[in-house]
Amino acid sequence: MEKVLEKILASQLKEDFNILSILQDVQDNFNYIPEKALNWLSKKLNIPESRLFGIITFYGQFHLKPRGENVITICRGTACHVNGSEKLLNRLLLELDIPPGEDTTGDLKFTIEKVNCVGACSIAPVVVLNKEIHGKMTFDKLTRSFKKISQSE
Repeated sequence: MEKVLEKILASQLKEDFNILSILQDVQDNFNYIPEKALNWLSKKLNIPESRLFGIITFYGQFHLKPRGENVITICRGTACHVNGSEKLLNRLLLELDIPPGEDTTGDLKFTIEKVNCVGACSIAPVVVLNKEIHGKMTFDKLTRSFKKISQSE
């Protein structure tokens, strides 16, 4: 891990120092920001861990826990909620055997994200599978989609 972090820091410090870019690079390399990386960066950059943690938790793009290879985003906005997104979410969590309070399968194949709105209300309920938007989603269509993803790996 330290070699990767040294490389990231060296490339970032050649340019203008930008903590967001450094954190993005760390996440790109590890698929999340490990606590050890946070500790290491804090010491190397002489920035309190609490400040780094504040930045990471402020921006929704950063993650402190490992994420799945595939991300399924369930919209929970008003239109999606009224059209059954909560039922989709609950069935999906059961189908993927994700424990309460967690969002990623044990094998790190899938992460379920819940968002307030994806801005596609006219095709509610909306699910985003690996950044691809799917509207008028039903549980059967969702099951077929995530099984297709599983088989292609």
